Amino acid sequence: MNEKILGVLGGMGPLASAHFMVRLTLLTPAATDQEHIPAVLWSDPRVPDRTAAKRGGPDPLPALLHGIAGLKAAGCGAIAIPCNTAHGWYDEMAAAAGVPVLHIVDASAAALREVTPKGGVVAVMGTAATLAMRLYQDRLEHSGWQVITPDADEMARLVSPGIALVKANKVAESYPLLAEMVTILAGRGAASVILGCTEIPLGIQAGPYKTLPIPLIDSIDSLASAAIAWARRGATGT
Repeated sequence: MNEKILGVLGGMGPLASAHFMVRLTLLTPAATDQEHIPAVLWSDPRVPDRTAAKRGGPDPLPALLHGIAGLKAAGCGAIAIPCNTAHGWYDEMAAAAGVPVLHIVDASAAALREVTPKGGVVAVMGTAATLAMRLYQDRLEHSGWQVITPDADEMARLVSPGIALVKANKVAESYPLLAEMVTILAGRGAASVILGCTEIPLGIQAGPYKTLPIPLIDSIDSLASAAIAWARRGATGT
């Protein structure tokens, strides 16, 4: 077993997982192939929809645990999950993994500290299930930030359709919806916005995102940075 191998539990969605692998590679300070991080991507788009599960749909946990088992069998020494909503089952996955499972919310919080001091107002965009489970709100508020989120109408009109467009490979079409939401949250007092669904950064980056009025925290990049930090210090912790 090579404990330096990173496992990536993906497929939720496939494009976000592929983009995570690209960002993991581009963010790694490496001059040769051999200096990059060995990684195994388990990309299974058959995992039942996580948001639908919270409304009574099929349970994704068996498929998630199947992926965890596959990554363990491949000799992975840590696991990253480039899907925010899947972290609603984090405790069960971490218990089954037997190796560190990097938490995407904690990774995003580390990036947030660089742009918004604790005590400041941060907005979180994500799936309806991610927000309903308070995956970001509880952790960030416990750490001292004030958190705001889109309201139900904004979720239905802007955020959920924007995410769905990315999942349908209509990435450019998602930008106006998601960018409008960022602008609204900035007007509501947010000092920064966490893009807390791994489809949202893809949609935002399909347009002139650098013109948006406040800093954006990309949960894909944050998780990739956490994975790089793990690889650099070995498999001694999360």
